[in-house]
Amino acid sequence: MASFSELACIYCSLILHNDEVMVAEDKINALIEAAGVNVEPFWPGLFAKALADVNIGSLICNAGAGGPAPAAGATPAGGPAPSTAAVPAEKKKVEAKKEESEVSDDDMGFGLFD
Repeated sequence: MASFSELACIYCSLILHNDEVMVAEDKINALIEAAGVNVEPFWPGLFAKALADVNIGSLICNAGAGGPAPAAGATPAGGPAPSTAAVPAEKKKVEAKKEESEVSDDDMGFGLFD
């Protein structure tokens, strides 16, 4: 989880990007001072150096790209809808497993009301 100082620098960087101003340490410090926020002195410089060669707009737009793979059974946008024919079969399997677990508990002598 990001600290308060990190969040302050993130918001300042986003404000500067939105105003089409280059993200620089002095600009971040000016925004932090104007907001009346106390930040550890190394954060603004760290953010300025980290974002110096980064296209922030691209970073924001592609925030989810390269993340985890879609869940099994998920279809890409515009693809065919998943079949619902398998749902009743899966439901029957779950019910059968429930019945088996109830029987196995009784067989071992661990019944609730014995």
